[in-house]
Amino acid sequence: MAIVTSSTSQISPANERVFHQSRLLGEWKGNWVGNNQAVSFKVVNIRGARAQVEYTHNGHTERGFGEVQGSLITYGGVTVGTKDGKNMVLLFSVGGAGKQTANLEKQDPPASDSRLMGSWGGYSSDNGKSASFKVLSVNGKEAQVSVTTDGVTRQGTGYVYKNVIMFGQAQIATDDGKNGKVIYQVGSKSFMVPVTKYPPADTSSSVDKTA
Repeated sequence: MAIVTSSTSQISPANERVFHQSRLLGEWKGNWVGNNQAVSFKVVNIRGARAQVEYTHNGHTERGFGEVQGSLITYGGVTVGTKDGKNMVLLFSVGGAGKQTANLEKQDPPASDSRLMGSWGGYSSDNGKSASFKVLSVNGKEAQVSVTTDGVTRQGTGYVYKNVIMFGQAQIATDDGKNGKVIYQVGSKSFMVPVTKYPPADTSSSVDKTA
């Protein structure tokens, strides 16, 4: 079984607790203060002290890796940061050429047709194991996930391959978008749990199921 270890992903739990680095993930759009020209900054993923980013200004896009320092990302002469996960400040400064500031807003993620999107859960009577797997977003070959096995919940970035998402020592697969299976490894043993997708939360319900 192909396993992508958690060391290949993502934001460390310690950094997330202190700096809330996951707030930086996503696409941000806004305008420069002063000339009001459009500018955007996209944080594709964060792995340790590196962030994969896309920076669009003056009609062209630069792609590369920025340096993560606490709650900030620096890419070339650009530094970005957010306090609330909704609004971002972008500061551009190169040499003595002065500084420019832009105010950006996080964009809603595009709708995904991935069959894996949503919350999954199940129980195996064969091994007495239960598992839940929540796919929060899918962006190309990467997915933001939350996985609970043996009572332990882990969150981070998984790797998408066709109808499978692999994250740490666990993976989920589905053929029809309704039923699937979670396979996870503990030591040298692997466990399989059949899972079904939970229906979306009823927006008319008085119960807040997003908590």
